[in-house]
Amino acid sequence: MPLNAHELKQLAEAAEQSAEPVCGCWLHRTDAWESFTEDRWPAETLQRVGTLRADGIDEPAFEEFHPHGTRYDSVDAPISVAHFPFNRCDVFRCTACARLVLRYTEFGGYYVDHRARRVDASLVIA
Repeated sequence: MPLNAHELKQLAEAAEQSAEPVCGCWLHRTDAWESFTEDRWPAETLQRVGTLRADGIDEPAFEEFHPHGTRYDSVDAPISVAHFPFNRCDVFRCTACARLVLRYTEFGGYYVDHRARRVDASLVIA
């Protein structure tokens, strides 16, 4: 069952309140989308807590949500679960520091690009 915006915001707020000091992984620095190779993904310390992908939709929309002129790669871009790229994300929690991270994979004609972004509860559009 996919998480809705309200559930994501609650998870993010709880994570921010209980977050430990920064752990050894690099994901705490992903305020905006960051590309990574699979060997950099700290799978041993991340727990999948849900998805933002809607049930029954194989190809989610590519429409982005930027009502205040932000861009895809803006640190302050809103997190709207109904819009790209959030509608293609899985949600993970770091077991070391409790922070939430979104992950999705961009598939181009000749490449695969894994991307991650830390969830800032104040940016989740509920």
